[in-house]
Amino acid sequence: MNMTNQLIPIEMNNQRILTTQQLAAVYETDTNNIKNNFANHKDHFVEGVHYYLLKGEELRAFKREVNNIDLVKTNVNQLYLWTERGANRHCKILDTDKAWEQFDNLEETYFRVKEQRPDCIEDVLIQSLQEMKEVKQQIQATNKRLDGISDIVALDTHSWREDARRLIVKIAQAIGGNEYIKDVNAEVFRLVELRGATRLSIRLTNMRRRMADNGVCKSKRDRLNKVDVIAEDKKLIEIYVAIVKEMAIKYGVDTVA
Repeated sequence: MNMTNQLIPIEMNNQRILTTQQLAAVYETDTNNIKNNFANHKDHFVEGVHYYLLKGEELRAFKREVNNIDLVKTNVNQLYLWTERGANRHCKILDTDKAWEQFDNLEETYFRVKEQRPDCIEDVLIQSLQEMKEVKQQIQATNKRLDGISDIVALDTHSWREDARRLIVKIAQAIGGNEYIKDVNAEVFRLVELRGATRLSIRLTNMRRRMADNGVCKSKRDRLNKVDVIAEDKKLIEIYVAIVKEMAIKYGVDTVA
């Protein structure tokens, strides 16, 4: 079945785009799968080329323009819109027969809008200015990502604990939400153990035993966690910080508060 015939056309910057819900419906998958694939391969997507991210006033203006509850829910605070190249990238990640079939349909119908060439000097100038604006947006998006990477690399071992905690929360949000914080922490600890050739759980048990021997109350011992174990070892701190940095860069985390 050709799902593209049922799509409500929407445009941005003179090109057809798709919401995440539309893309999932066309590829016959669910929106969480699209979101997770994007989070796991974010370094292969470029804002302004493969997608647009709308927030704030730009999102409110877009909601007013489309005025369709089925396309954009009223309670969303950010919205990803996928270009033809973004739809193609998602197709490659999904790599199913259905996705390839439907992308062919998208390419031949939905995205093939008849090109309107400017027929006067004013229209030529307007088109040129629009193209310059799009290039500027792409450069700004790239610079923003590079600034974020610089901030991540600047993370040091002095304020490491709170800085790493904030980054882990943002990594989880990039993956799909705060419910992924536990999973991100588990992966960080797994990598720390692998690189540090250690067992954090054993160290944690030993730390609690030593505190018990020193008369520390049980409630305080129970509050200890694996980060407390890491905090006692300078080498493990360096490994932990390095791993959090790497994961933040991998998931394209924006460090700006």
